Amino acid sequence: MYGGTCGVIWLEHLAKYKRVKWNKIIIWALLAPILMGGLIEILQKYCTGGMRSGEWLDFAADTIGVGLAFIIGSLLAMCFSKV
Repeated sequence: MYGGTCGVIWLEHLAKYKRVKWNKIIIWALLAPILMGGLIEILQKYCTGGMRSGEWLDFAADTIGVGLAFIIGSLLAMCFSKV
């Protein structure tokens, strides 16, 4: 899911801008999805009345998905845009 979220952010960014604006893409396609994953894990642990648990491995999987999508998006941006 987080890889897909990051991938959509990349596609939208590349459709809107001719050149990659790295400061924006690092914030919105890398940091924001990772922070969202961490926040969701915290909310699962403390706000579901024991029905769900926050897992470090889930957070790690979220982060890996974002990282892979970021790498793929970076490579595509270098191929198809004026980086």
